[in-house]
Amino acid sequence: MKEFITYIVKNIVDHPDQVKVEAIQGHNTMIIEVKVAKNDTGKVIGRQGKTIQAIRALVVAVASRAGIRVTLEVLEADALSHATTTA
Repeated sequence: MKEFITYIVKNIVDHPDQVKVEAIQGHNTMIIEVKVAKNDTGKVIGRQGKTIQAIRALVVAVASRAGIRVTLEVLEADALSHATTTA
């Protein structure tokens, strides 16, 4: 799952070398934190959140096969604020 999201996000952003994806596994849940450069946050979220919604739809499809619930968080590399979507 982590590699899948890394591949998608790195192909969207301008600074793929600054993309970091961390997965925190729980019992039936997984939290995935995607950290990108400040300038790339908007690209990952997209207009009206459409890009992150599409990524979330892909993650839901993959996660449902494994029977887990996934929370996807997009973080700026140097900021504490973040946008959260739950799948």
